[in-house]
Amino acid sequence: MSDTLMPRLPLGDVVADAVDVITKSGKDVFDSIKTGFLAVYDVLELALTSPPAWGVILLVAALAWWVKGWRLSLGSAAGLVLVAAVDQWHNAMATLALVLLASVVAIVLAVPLGIWAARSDRVSAVLRPVLDLMQTMPAFVYLIPTVVVFLTGVVPGLVATIIFALAPGVRFTELGIRQVDPEVVEAGHAFGATEGRILRQIQLPLALPTIMAGVNQVIMLSLSMVVIAGLTGAPGLGRDVVAALQRINVSLGVEAGLSVVILAMILDRITAALADRAPVARALARG
Repeated sequence: MSDTLMPRLPLGDVVADAVDVITKSGKDVFDSIKTGFLAVYDVLELALTSPPAWGVILLVAALAWWVKGWRLSLGSAAGLVLVAAVDQWHNAMATLALVLLASVVAIVLAVPLGIWAARSDRVSAVLRPVLDLMQTMPAFVYLIPTVVVFLTGVVPGLVATIIFALAPGVRFTELGIRQVDPEVVEAGHAFGATEGRILRQIQLPLALPTIMAGVNQVIMLSLSMVVIAGLTGAPGLGRDVVAALQRINVSLGVEAGLSVVILAMILDRITAALADRAPVARALARG
């Protein structure tokens, strides 16, 4: 088909102009967001890097023991000792701070959106293509507008991670609430319960295992995005992975990459075990 019949649509230029306008008109708001995120991140990073490594390892091992048992506790401790042994401890804690902050913000945004979508078919129909776009867009693309708005450093990586990890939290929350037996909800109405009480005392508890699966996915996607966020200069393991790629440094790449895997496995097992401890999950397990 010739250029005459199909002229080029300057969609990218339109989006670039829109980002430019938003950046200039919302400079004060973006500066405030950047300052707030930086302050919280600095506190989290300080809290994780200040104690001695063995103190954090014992704390994680105790948490793993409580949620699952001695095998997860022993495995978590051994993994973290290996991270410290390859001299990636500080980077791992900086990465953990970024993942925790991004995950908390994503979950705070995702759960209400998921509840809203579950209670309104119209909202669900609007959100679905947006979530499809968010989940299928190449992760690197998120870095471009965030770098334009927040320049380099931890904040553009953090914002890109939040956007990238948000979608599964919304989807799983909506799915969990929609899967609640309608007869149970109807029984709540029959006893005169308000919509808010049905949500708090019936739908959310019954949907909790599915919502926790979404939380697990949010954390995993956050951790996967952290490496890409290293391209913006965000501190942590991602920056070392990027440096290893630029210098063709195999040993640094293996050590940083292995540390990412260990963090991912520990976070995955602990959040999965927390989901299994929910009363509904225990009741379902007992049959």
